[in-house]
Amino acid sequence: MAHSLSRRDFIHRAKGVALATPFISLVGCGEESVRDLLSLGGQTMGTTYSVKLVNVPTDLDQDTLAQELDGILETVNRRMSTYRPDSELSRYNAAAAEDWLAVSSDTRSVIDEALRVARLTGGAFDPTVGPVVDLWGFGAAGKGQHVPSPEDIAAARETIGFAKVETRDAPAQLTKLQDGVRLDLSGVAKGFAVDKLAAHLDAQGMTDYLVEVGGELRTGGHGPEGRPWRVGIEKPTMAPGDLQRIVDLERDALATSGNYRIFFEQDGRRYTHIVNPRNCRPVEHDLASATVVAATTMEADALSTSLLVLGPEAGMELAVEQDIAAFFVVGRDGSFSEMAAPAFERRFTA
Repeated sequence: MAHSLSRRDFIHRAKGVALATPFISLVGCGEESVRDLLSLGGQTMGTTYSVKLVNVPTDLDQDTLAQELDGILETVNRRMSTYRPDSELSRYNAAAAEDWLAVSSDTRSVIDEALRVARLTGGAFDPTVGPVVDLWGFGAAGKGQHVPSPEDIAAARETIGFAKVETRDAPAQLTKLQDGVRLDLSGVAKGFAVDKLAAHLDAQGMTDYLVEVGGELRTGGHGPEGRPWRVGIEKPTMAPGDLQRIVDLERDALATSGNYRIFFEQDGRRYTHIVNPRNCRPVEHDLASATVVAATTMEADALSTSLLVLGPEAGMELAVEQDIAAFFVVGRDGSFSEMAAPAFERRFTA
């Protein structure tokens, strides 16, 4: 039996929350303050996006800004989507081994970041894991959620491995060292898109904003009440508005990965959509969600997924070692407990 709660369902249920996304919520906005809040948004990358602005210039052309933001997102999607056969990523995935493919500098930068995090985490994050995710039925090419055979897992495993991808600059190019290697940037592309939107707002002289794509977000300045943006990290109960922790963000990026929304059950066992690239199986530990606050949303996006794959002990060990501002929610025996890395505690308990 498959289980999932769509973002649309979650927003519909969260009637008392100003902004609701998977795993995070914007809290603390009263009715008067919302009147000073300009909200733009729409569909992108198989999900939705939201841009909230405070203290906008009086001469701002809202329609022009909305078109510019849509254009930025469309460019990212056109380059990095695995659903578009003509995207740079799809062309790379269809290319033969050792063929160098010219790509945009943005695509190369995102892939370089994905490979950096892959090396940092010892492969807990791997942008080539797509074939295995598909095999379990969670990916774009999945054919129904089910437990694959050991033989199918072994065959898929032969096609993954971040070390089989190489990039170079001037000009930006990509290659693969083995036929069948595919890239999926879903673990970093949304974060990158958030950063691109924030950079555009900065360039337009807008200092107070919250940008969110599919639950990954970045803030600038202050919210509508003249204080830092208040963001709630969801408690893994599936109950709308049930928050585990509220944090104040100014110029911060935040991403949360969770394993409790999308899963299937077979023969009395639960299989989550978070797949460990190192054993090609869904994770089985009790870390329900991992939140990371970082300088860029792209980095927070990749690290939150990585830590969720690693689990509470190994994930926290890496967070401490690398000074990552990480916050974990662990579910054991029907209850939830928190774990916070020192960098997170320094940032939010001072």
